[in-house]
Amino acid sequence: METVQQVKPQAPPLFTNKELTRLIVPLVIEQFLAVTVGMVDTIMVATVGEAAVSGISLVDAINVLLIQVFAALATGGAVVASQFLGRRDREKACASAKQLLWVTTGMAILLAVVALVGNRHILSLCFGRLEPAVLENAATYFWLSALSYPFLGIYNAGAALFRSMGNSKVSMAIAFVVNCINIGGNAILIYGLNWGVAGAGTATLVSRAVAAIVILILLHHQNNPIYVTNLLSFRPDKHLIQSILRVGIPNGVENGVFQVGKLLVASLISTFGTAAIAANAICNNLGSISNIPGAAIGLGLVTVVGQCVGAGDYKQARRYTKELTLVAYGVMLFTNIAVALLVKPLIAFYNVSPEASQMAWEVIMVYSITCIIAWPSSFTVPNALRAAGDAKFTMLVALFSMWIFRIGFSYVLGSWLQMGLFGTWLAMEIDWVVRSAFFLVRFRGTKWQKAKVID
Repeated sequence: METVQQVKPQAPPLFTNKELTRLIVPLVIEQFLAVTVGMVDTIMVATVGEAAVSGISLVDAINVLLIQVFAALATGGAVVASQFLGRRDREKACASAKQLLWVTTGMAILLAVVALVGNRHILSLCFGRLEPAVLENAATYFWLSALSYPFLGIYNAGAALFRSMGNSKVSMAIAFVVNCINIGGNAILIYGLNWGVAGAGTATLVSRAVAAIVILILLHHQNNPIYVTNLLSFRPDKHLIQSILRVGIPNGVENGVFQVGKLLVASLISTFGTAAIAANAICNNLGSISNIPGAAIGLGLVTVVGQCVGAGDYKQARRYTKELTLVAYGVMLFTNIAVALLVKPLIAFYNVSPEASQMAWEVIMVYSITCIIAWPSSFTVPNALRAAGDAKFTMLVALFSMWIFRIGFSYVLGSWLQMGLFGTWLAMEIDWVVRSAFFLVRFRGTKWQKAKVID
């Protein structure tokens, strides 16, 4: 007698293609708008001179380091909220959102105070002796940037929560408003009132304050899957905070060390002269455009994989990661080819010296090729691991690869072998390749599926 084998019914997809598109496309637009804020500041202030461009670029290196600390907490909160939503536990998702907002805001205020008090001492510690004009511009921009940290912390936490709901249109719309305020403010304060770097910093401060206020208002609406009310009546929840920090701390250490590495490399680049500093600023801006799709898909993976893990469906988590990573490769092929073809007219917008322009062109041409090959696997894929709670592994890989390859090789190639700015960027690209190998091997295995964020 034949026996009929019981076939386990396949779980319905947690995300349809339409839902993935609705999540990812606004994130791509949002990331583009976020990148252009820094680009607009640099381009519009270029009329003031190369010292102003250099001052802003040095401060941005510090800004990103400090911002990444509470951005990492936001990611931890998004993972926790996503997993609770995947488990269909709305009450815990809302409770974790409130904890996230308070923890992130508290950390942002602390970092702002340190930056305001330390200002020139921090700049001197990071970059040594700078030309007086560069130092003066950097100090002004740093002071105004520090005032915006609490607002940026609130916005990052709120945006991460909306992404965890699968609603990225909110942060995209706010990013658009922020850009309009920033560009309009720059035009009035830099060109109209001749405030120079102070104008760029003030416009950014105002735009971030508006973003924070708007996102808090939107989070108050109880028709959202996750909402926050009675923010002033805060009571710390040790268990939820620990869950957030379980991802947030390793991610914060990883991002922090990553930015410390960039600061050390920026300090090395500052010894190559003002032209190298300006070229590095241009390359950072244009390079950010190239990897926008990968960064956006990485943010989307936190939501998608987080909800899959919360539902206990690792098969779908793995499938979505593969599909979205392939999409990242395809789109980044297009963006990097576009940047490589348009690099000379793009560099011309910055109004820098011929020496700086040539340096930037050489760096971007090699960068674009490496970005296509290695960026998604080194930065998009690990977000899937973090969303599952495997943040310690990504942190350890980042620490190892950063110190050995990005920092170590920057001094070997850039200084010792006298390859200058090009050598430091080549070291960064070697770092990507190493990370890719570790993360792809980890993802192919099953250890990441044993990590726990929520009980």
